[in-house]
Amino acid sequence: MPDLLIELFSEEIPARMQARAREDLKKLVTDGLVEAGLTYASAGAFSTPRRLVLSVEGLSAESPTLREERKGPKADAPAAAIEGFLRSTGLTRDRLETRADKKGAVLFAVVEKPGRPAPEIVAEVLERTIRTFPWPKSMRWGTGSLRWVRPLQSILCLLSDEGGAEVVPMTLDGLTAGNSTEGHRFMAPARFAVSGFDDYRAKLARAFVMLDASEREQAIWHEATTQAFAQGLEVVPDAALLSEVAGLVEWPVVLMGAIGEDFLGLPPEVLQTSMREHQKFFSVTNPATGRIEKFVTVANRETADHGETILKGNGKVLSARLSDARFFWENDLRTVKTAGLEGMAEGLKQVTFHNRLGSQADRIARIEALAREIAPLVGASPDLAAEAARVAKADLQSAMVGEFPELQGTMGTYYARAAGLPEAVAQACKAHYQPLGPSDAVPTDPVSGAVALADKIDTLTGFWAIDEKPTGSKDPFALRRAALGVVRLNLENELRYSLKLLLLDGLVANEIARQFTHFKSETNALAGIDDVEAFKQHVTFSLDAAKDKANDLFEYLLAFFHDRLKVHLREQGIRHDVIDACLAMPGNDDLTLLVKRAEALSGFLKTDDGTNLLQGFKRANNILTQAEAKDGVEYSFGADPKFAETDAERALFSALETAEAAIGPALQAEDFAAAMSAMAALRAPIDAFFETVQVNADNAVLRRNRLNMLHSIRATCARVADLTRIEG
Repeated sequence: MPDLLIELFSEEIPARMQARAREDLKKLVTDGLVEAGLTYASAGAFSTPRRLVLSVEGLSAESPTLREERKGPKADAPAAAIEGFLRSTGLTRDRLETRADKKGAVLFAVVEKPGRPAPEIVAEVLERTIRTFPWPKSMRWGTGSLRWVRPLQSILCLLSDEGGAEVVPMTLDGLTAGNSTEGHRFMAPARFAVSGFDDYRAKLARAFVMLDASEREQAIWHEATTQAFAQGLEVVPDAALLSEVAGLVEWPVVLMGAIGEDFLGLPPEVLQTSMREHQKFFSVTNPATGRIEKFVTVANRETADHGETILKGNGKVLSARLSDARFFWENDLRTVKTAGLEGMAEGLKQVTFHNRLGSQADRIARIEALAREIAPLVGASPDLAAEAARVAKADLQSAMVGEFPELQGTMGTYYARAAGLPEAVAQACKAHYQPLGPSDAVPTDPVSGAVALADKIDTLTGFWAIDEKPTGSKDPFALRRAALGVVRLNLENELRYSLKLLLLDGLVANEIARQFTHFKSETNALAGIDDVEAFKQHVTFSLDAAKDKANDLFEYLLAFFHDRLKVHLREQGIRHDVIDACLAMPGNDDLTLLVKRAEALSGFLKTDDGTNLLQGFKRANNILTQAEAKDGVEYSFGADPKFAETDAERALFSALETAEAAIGPALQAEDFAAAMSAMAALRAPIDAFFETVQVNADNAVLRRNRLNMLHSIRATCARVADLTRIEG
């Protein structure tokens, strides 16, 4: 069985596209081969800046001959029916077979599809793959119609086995497939022929091309850390940069250079971001000082002077970049020292947050009001939380964040410290954005937590107010992430409060903002009405109408939080029906309480007592529900022990009374484990009751009393969780 080697050689492929392109090439080609009837043992895809490569081992030499029998109409069917059958099969009348059937003679078509040799199929599949390749961006060049991410220069397509290698015959827009490729652009540019994948890989290595991207990453990181260790330094890990740099070079040569003394006083985040974004440099720190003092760059070739010239050139460019960064830093510090951080934030009045929700300054005012409200709930000072909210986004107006948007929050912390603000306020400038994802840390400082919650709740209530909710897989404003952030902030800090009040306040504030923004866009009479407070005082405005709309939206927004909570808890092994059983209980807007209940119920249902009690509960509930539907009454008037006929009945009465007495205080103390334990004590009495007692007795009084007892079972269990929602 032959092996297949494909190389698509082009001008430089953007590093960010290479990983996806490798997977797309592998999938498109292998799927196409399988659809055409070929099989293979394994496949691997590779990439360098100038080539996409696919190696397929154990490919079948040809597709099998396929034989298909198709039953047609009766032999004496109308001519039109027979003609239609012939057209569908592509056969003539004389090639049909007549066979006896239970209903008479029937026509059959036997269609044979002969197998095809692998080279023919490979050429067909590869041409289709190249012409339909899903590049995020592509281009045409010359006079041809072919599109590729960069001009495609050659195609290597080779089938090889023990007998030798053959080129797959294929021509595409003037490019004819061959058995040769090029090595490194500068160090070994001559073309050379190959006979298979092993030969190809070995010759590329001799021609200064490291084919495997993961090998290039390992080589870069090993050499960088080795050089740093030799000087008592450490390379700052950066997986994304490592992957990108490995996609920029075919033969990585690691070089280490020094940063000028004039720039070592810049914040380390500024140095790292500037070097990473502009130069693709790794930062190197001195563990003794904690400062970034050197950088690592990766060249694409070896030089006679061992990279000295490259480092000099990089050093000049880096100095220019860091001079800009130093200017931004010093300019921002002057602004902070003269106008304060709130003065820097003044410019946010002219920055639109959303065209239906007002400016960034309007949003900050809403966040400040929410932060004041949240602060006592999280153990923070309302004044500190409000101050942090006012300055948390001030750095959006800084020159540094204008150049490096990813430093927002980080620079705010530095500027807050330079302005002499309390440390809790400074920390909130960065921490209020967190968590940025499921693996990001959650702020634990109360002031940071208050502003982080206010920021996320304002975002969610704002976009709910203007009906910009996530749909399907689309979530342009990252509202799912914001809701999950609120969930994690509550759970990981064990916060206890009613989310409803905060959501309603946020919805009202954003509905007012929506109306104010609409007012500003629709009227020219704006004299003296340039903020929300003036709008509320001088324009006909119904606060009650805003509250009514907030109440209408609240349940939908709370359900959105519950959906995010379900995702979060499912990842921790709590079943969706267990969560639903707890969501049905009062207080489901207290997320920490809700999770405590769900965890206790999940653990209880994993025990034998929990499983068996659930079965007994469902049996009781089913009998009671059917009886209530049949009789048209609700059996909830209290069972009377004096009508008990058996020991099992009396034992269940006693057990229910004991359980009720224990469950109430346990729930009051939010000790759900104790409540579940009390409920578990009902298991044996319920089992014994159903084994010995006929609920639907002939005696109407006994039947009614026993149905009322089943209601007691349902009501007692329902105080802990809605077990009707548990599956199984």
